[in-house]
Amino acid sequence: MKRKTPWFEDEAFWSAFRPSLFGEERWQMAARDAEPLAKLLHLDPAARVLDLCCGPGRFSIELARRGFKVTGVDRTALYLAEARRRARRQKLDVEFVRSDMRRFVRPRAFDACINMFTSFGYFKDPADDFKVCRHVHQSLRPGGRFLIQAAGKEWLARNFQPADWREEDGNYVLEERKVAPGWTGLENRWLLIQKGRVREFRFFLRVYSGVELRDLLRCAGFAGADIYGGLGGEPYDHNSRWLVAVGKKA
Repeated sequence: MKRKTPWFEDEAFWSAFRPSLFGEERWQMAARDAEPLAKLLHLDPAARVLDLCCGPGRFSIELARRGFKVTGVDRTALYLAEARRRARRQKLDVEFVRSDMRRFVRPRAFDACINMFTSFGYFKDPADDFKVCRHVHQSLRPGGRFLIQAAGKEWLARNFQPADWREEDGNYVLEERKVAPGWTGLENRWLLIQKGRVREFRFFLRVYSGVELRDLLRCAGFAGADIYGGLGGEPYDHNSRWLVAVGKKA
């Protein structure tokens, strides 16, 4: 029986929504957020940083520009090719590795790991999220920190919309979503309308509350985990658009 390809391994999905996910505004956000990110992680000037699920390299490039030694990991070949082109064009030395986030591990190689822009919770089995956290813990040096930026369950529940749409350069994107049983995540259906052609993509995204993500990091071996409402270290509450968790390795 042929194995069904998981949605996150579908190159067509990432290619189709590349303009939507990583438009110019997103790159400007990375340039703005790199400094507070480095401060929140207490990065020394020569720190080695793992950008897990780096996509086309927004944060990898910004952190490398600031002198950090960066390794970007992603499984989407299209995005890694773009990341390498951008780094070469700017004469930045960044290592980019193609790997599944559940499999990548490099023992005690990094001072910090970042996972940005809701790139966590792709898997139906929550044990896979735990595996990712364990591998990150193993890949960090003592005192290293793991930062996850995600859309928090508290904000999503308060502002839930079953559908919305937007226009981008003459194309239309329709997003439909349903709450999975027990509020474990969101079942998503995205439609992309281009020149009269309709393409449909379905995917599941596991969502975490602040306490759930904190407990996951602790179970994975992190000595402690702080929860914030933004990269500036703001308090996390029901009004916070972003959930930022920072686990520290003893």
